[in-house]
Amino acid sequence: MPLDQETVDRLVRSALAEDIGTGDITTESIVPKNVMVEARFLSKEPGVIAGVPVAVAVFQALSTDVRFRVGIEDGRRARSGETILELSGPAGFILTGERVALNFLQRLSGIATLTARFVEAAAGTGVCILDTRKTTPNLRILEKYAVTMGGGRNHRMGLDDMALIKDNHIEVAGSIGAAVKAVRDRFPKVPVEVETASLEQVDQALQAGVDRIMLDNMDPARIRSALDLIRRRSEGGKRPRVEVSGNVTLENFGLLAMDGVDEISIGSLTHSAPALDISLEVTAWTPGADRGEVRP
Repeated sequence: MPLDQETVDRLVRSALAEDIGTGDITTESIVPKNVMVEARFLSKEPGVIAGVPVAVAVFQALSTDVRFRVGIEDGRRARSGETILELSGPAGFILTGERVALNFLQRLSGIATLTARFVEAAAGTGVCILDTRKTTPNLRILEKYAVTMGGGRNHRMGLDDMALIKDNHIEVAGSIGAAVKAVRDRFPKVPVEVETASLEQVDQALQAGVDRIMLDNMDPARIRSALDLIRRRSEGGKRPRVEVSGNVTLENFGLLAMDGVDEISIGSLTHSAPALDISLEVTAWTPGADRGEVRP
C-alpha cells in the first residue's frame, strides 16, 4: 500500500509538536546556528526497512535546507552496519528531529522485520499473512504500511471495510444466522466474515453462506476438523475463505499453516513487534572549517 503524503505530514507534525513543545532547550543552548552536520542512520542488526519516507518527512518539516540520500529503500533488507539514510544540513534541525525520526524508523522497521519472518515461515504453504486492527491509535496507516513492506497483507483498515461478526455481536444478535442476516439486510454488497470458536459455529457460518470464516484460538486438531467440515459442506459450491487467528507464534506457525487455510492473521505484527536497532551517527563541521572540526 502506498503512503499518503498528506497523512504522513500530519502525523509527523503531530509527533514533532509532542516532542519539541515550546522548543528544544538542549540543542538551542548548545548548537550554534552555523554548524552543519553530516549524519547517517545505521542499522545495528539485520532487518527489513520501513519508514524511510517518514523519517525524511520529519526533517523536511523542520528545514528545507536538509539534504538526503536514501541508502536502503523501504521493503529492502539491511545488513548490520549498513547505511539506511544519509542526510546533511543545519545541525540544530537534525539533532532536534533525531528522536522522532528514529522512533518512526525503528518502530516501522521492527514491524516489517517481524512480518517478513512470518512470510518466510509461510513460504510454500500458500498461506497469506494478515495483520489486524491491534495497532497504535492514530498510527494504523503507518503500521499497516510496514506490514506490507515485510510482505504481509492488510486485513480491515477499519470498521467500515467489511463486516466481521465476533462473539459479542453473536451474543447480542442471538445467533450467527441472525447476525449475518442483519448485516446483509443493511449492507447487501459488503463481504461478511464470522469469527468461530467451535465446529458448531463453523457449521452455522456455513449455513449462513458467509464469505469468510475465522477459526479463532483453535488448536491444530480442531482446525483440521473444521477444514474437513468446510470441505464437505462446500462440495459443488463456493468455499468461504478460511482465516486462522489467535496466539500465533513463529514456533507454532508450521502446525497452523495446513492445507485449506488461506490466511493467518497475527496481532503481534503490530502490537508486539520489537523495534529494529537503528542509530544516527553525526559528524559536525562549520563552513570554512575542515570537515569534522567544530568551531562555535
